Amino acid sequence: MKAVGARLPRYDGLAHTTGRTVYVDDVRVAGTLVAKALRSPHHHAAITRIDTSKAEKLPGVRAVVTAADVPKNVYGHLEALGVPADEPLLADGEVRYRGQPVAAVAAEDVETAHEAVAAIEIEYEERPALFDIRKGLDPDAPSIHQWGPVYPHFGPYNHRRVRKGDVEWAFEKADVIVEGAYRPAAIEHCPLETQIALVVPEASGRLTVYTCTQAMYFSLGVIAAHLQVPLNRVKLIGGTVGGGFGGKVDTAAETITCLLALKAHRPVKWRWTREEEFLASSTRAPWHIEIQDAVSNDGWMLGRRMLTLHDAGAYARFSPYGLTKHGFHHTGAYTIPNVHFDGFVVFTNRVPTTAMRGFGVTSVSMAVELQMTRIAETLGLSPWELRLKNANRIGDTTANRVVMQDPSTVPVTLAAAERVGERLGPEYTAMTPARRSGELLPEHLAAQQAPEGAHVLSNGGRS
Repeated sequence: MKAVGARLPRYDGLAHTTGRTVYVDDVRVAGTLVAKALRSPHHHAAITRIDTSKAEKLPGVRAVVTAADVPKNVYGHLEALGVPADEPLLADGEVRYRGQPVAAVAAEDVETAHEAVAAIEIEYEERPALFDIRKGLDPDAPSIHQWGPVYPHFGPYNHRRVRKGDVEWAFEKADVIVEGAYRPAAIEHCPLETQIALVVPEASGRLTVYTCTQAMYFSLGVIAAHLQVPLNRVKLIGGTVGGGFGGKVDTAAETITCLLALKAHRPVKWRWTREEEFLASSTRAPWHIEIQDAVSNDGWMLGRRMLTLHDAGAYARFSPYGLTKHGFHHTGAYTIPNVHFDGFVVFTNRVPTTAMRGFGVTSVSMAVELQMTRIAETLGLSPWELRLKNANRIGDTTANRVVMQDPSTVPVTLAAAERVGERLGPEYTAMTPARRSGELLPEHLAAQQAPEGAHVLSNGGRS
């Protein structure tokens, strides 16, 4: 407790500011080979022929690997949590995004590695590609994924569903219906340190992996599963990440580098170029979000219908998890008693998307706040007062029936208004996050309020 409120130096601050921090690329091991990958030049294509024999015969080439060299080629980061795997480590029979790795080589130097990649003979048969998630479920959309156009494994449904209250009643009683469509775009994390891994085969048969991963145990499990070895055969050394922001939860370079090191019986380092980082590393997902809100003339939010399309790219990866978080937060910091939410993970021929700061939540927060401002403008009300009126309070229940215990919407909104010099009416400046009562508990909000002491309300067995 002595550290609380104290001005303490960061444990790694001095090394960072003096340039003495050791990152993966700073680790030097004698005899290390250089890795390079053969990546798909197409967004969507069948692989009709691949021949690595010329590359393997080049002087200075120590290993070439393809899908045939991977003990378990298809394994997912979230497979242990019930999300089925769908993405091959190395493309097998087809490619679904430009930049997808098909083969990899390890050579004595960069020039030889590039020469070996160019020597791999490969032929493709191009297929139609899809890039617009709004067209993903159209009958004439290109067929991309073996599961169909959307991720189908949300229990009995092919989408994430949230239902609360009686949304039909809300739209019948509304004075105004406000609609909005929002499309947060893909964003590249752009870390100063690109994806990189160094793998050293030990005499004991163990692999030492120097990694920039943000998720050590995820990566440990993924590597061991692909290689089909016990966890104790792989040792990860990491913890110093040269910028991740969510983009290094994917195990992007480690496993392929392990395969090359095992085949070459030499240490191997794979450092992605900046071009590779922009071409093939995961991005924050693009979204398409449609919101319809049923509101009263005096600013009460009665109900919400919402449809979300999440662009997973070519494979599911972390997208089902991101959409689940998105669904939990789709009402934002506000209490809406009647909701109807449908969220779909849609496959396209983009690079697979992944986490980025506030995964799944940042996008929906942007849409919700823009929608709140649109409602205020439509009704001619103060956007600050609209937010305070509908803000989550103690005892309110979220769309997923979780009971709010200590919501911060009211004090944070009041603090923000004060900071920018916004003048609010006295009935608003006096607001607190306390349980609703009086004018703040109109009839339409009474049923959603939980009894004191409750933490989750049952949905009565309804979906």
